Amino acid sequence: MKDIDAIAALQDPVRRRLYEYVAAQGREVGRNEAAEAAGVARTLAAHHLDKLAEVGLLESSSRRLTGRSGPGAGRPAKVYTRVRAERAVSLPARDYRTAAELLAEAAEQAGLDAGLCAAARRRGEALRGSATPCGGLEEAMEMLAARGYEPHLEGAEGTTGTAARVVRMRNCPFHAVAERFPPLVCGMNLALLEGLLGTDGPVRARMDARPGECCVVVETSKNNRD
Repeated sequence: MKDIDAIAALQDPVRRRLYEYVAAQGREVGRNEAAEAAGVARTLAAHHLDKLAEVGLLESSSRRLTGRSGPGAGRPAKVYTRVRAERAVSLPARDYRTAAELLAEAAEQAGLDAGLCAAARRRGEALRGSATPCGGLEEAMEMLAARGYEPHLEGAEGTTGTAARVVRMRNCPFHAVAERFPPLVCGMNLALLEGLLGTDGPVRARMDARPGECCVVVETSKNNRD
């Protein structure tokens, strides 16, 4: 029932806006910042943020937002981040995670990585349908957001010293299974996105794992860079 209580807490529109804002930042967020983003008073934001922490959707801690320490640095402020734990409700109860883990275990033991990646690439192509390969990073972000990857643009220093834009993703839709079978599931994820975005267009997907984020990033193809 805890998952139901957590999801039910998002029914309030202000609370949902606050949660979505904190989740989208990928960092600690203070009460003032969250209140301004949601367009509400700080006291109301504090109430809802604490409620979200109470039901386990956010995690709270305290630190000095000024970055200073010692006398005159001010009191620590309460900050919030999204909890990494997943929340799901199924009525009646279903257990697709166990099934996915069993299938992943069997595929890994049988050395079916190549076959799984081929199936994932075909599924990505089927999801794209008759559309042409993804036309650019903005379009890629829309496609990724629709599938729950939570994409965001990040500047990265290229080998030539010029700044290149990279789309990183704060969420992996296969996180639970990927934690247990990272090479298998991350390879499947890459193949899926290659099929979804296309491999002969202006963007490409590649592996670039970073803690707390999806193992795949999307960037401009080499032939389409300045």
